[in-house]
Amino acid sequence: MNNYKGEEKMKLGYFFGLAVTLGLMPELALAQEAQLNGANTAWILTSTALVLFMTIPGLSLFYAGLVRSKNVLSVLMQCFALTCLMSLLWFIYAYSIAFGEGGAYVGDFSKALMAGIGRDTLSGDIPESVFMAFQMTFAVITPALIVGGFAERMKFSSMLLFSTIWLTLVYAPITHWVWGGGWLGAMGLYDFAGGTVVHITAGVAALTAALVMGSRKGFPTTAMPPHNMTMVVAGAGMLWVGWFGFNGGSALAANGDAGMALLATHISAACGSLAWMAMEWIKHGKPSVLGIVTGMVAGLGTITPASGYVGPAGAMVIGLTAGVVCYTATGYLKQKLHIDDSLDVFPVHGVGGMLGTMAAGVFASTELGIFSGYGFAEGITSMAGQLKVQFIGVVATVVYTAVVTFVILKVVDAVTGLRVTEDEETEGLDLVLHDERGYDL
Repeated sequence: MNNYKGEEKMKLGYFFGLAVTLGLMPELALAQEAQLNGANTAWILTSTALVLFMTIPGLSLFYAGLVRSKNVLSVLMQCFALTCLMSLLWFIYAYSIAFGEGGAYVGDFSKALMAGIGRDTLSGDIPESVFMAFQMTFAVITPALIVGGFAERMKFSSMLLFSTIWLTLVYAPITHWVWGGGWLGAMGLYDFAGGTVVHITAGVAALTAALVMGSRKGFPTTAMPPHNMTMVVAGAGMLWVGWFGFNGGSALAANGDAGMALLATHISAACGSLAWMAMEWIKHGKPSVLGIVTGMVAGLGTITPASGYVGPAGAMVIGLTAGVVCYTATGYLKQKLHIDDSLDVFPVHGVGGMLGTMAAGVFASTELGIFSGYGFAEGITSMAGQLKVQFIGVVATVVYTAVVTFVILKVVDAVTGLRVTEDEETEGLDLVLHDERGYDL
């Protein structure tokens, strides 16, 4: 009897496989493919929490410690409010613009308010609700990064209006270009976790805001050091840990891609820190805590687009290069060009994002010995071909972000005004905008 049942199962399996192969049972084949993977789901749930942790409290504390004490609450408030507002906008319509069907340049509104998406709806082999929430945390941190470009001088109401329009017209469309089935993704652009989508857009937007708004009162002659380095280091540590979800989670699976992305991320962060520290030590004779943590962020931001495509040796080179290049860019922007990007968003995130996106086209090559990665995009057969696509992605992202951000800032300025008054800036945004103080001394 048992032998008979075994033979019947073998026959059924054979005919099922034959039917699937011949295309006679497409519905059954699809049902077999569309299975929820518990391990992948658990990892992306964890990664979602890690990326949210990067904004609140990680970036919040990092930025708050970097500003002067009279503005500490204003930065914390901006990051917290953006977490709330961007999450809601992402749910209402921005997720759909980014990941709806649409066309090559923008999605549609088919997924607005999560229409048609239930508990059992899958995106790949994880619930689409989990994928949406994971991407939501990226949509939260990107506008929050821009805060560093105009810190200590923008009105709170103007910040909210600017961020709302920016998410709609810049972040969501570019996300669609790269990850939502748009034209850059179709070309084969390598951006594993947000070199173009997050870091270049945030860096260029911050630089544009700094140029449009002008410098803080007293810049560059008046020293404006961080008011609380302990807070900065605590926030930086949270960013480092959270970045494992940022990059590792972007594999959208608990597999070797996620593991290698996590390892590459860690190696690059360590190398970026040490390279920046060394540059500062050579130039000033002493290494600073601010320098080593800023180098960490540079290493993390630069490896982000390449993290899923390169090996740990390639990540080491990328991290070391990031520390040197971003350090140089930071000094040049502030000391030579006298541009008051308050918390160095463009030289760290913008320059790092560009550098990492281009580096992905180099270290993804399988012909670099120990520095080899995991191959070029489908249809691309040479490093030159991949670099061409990477360059197009960088240029398109920079130009589009700069132009649209400039227009948004001008519109917001006409509607609400961008800056507080000089007297209000002198008093500090904590009291002026929120009627509170960070420290009651």
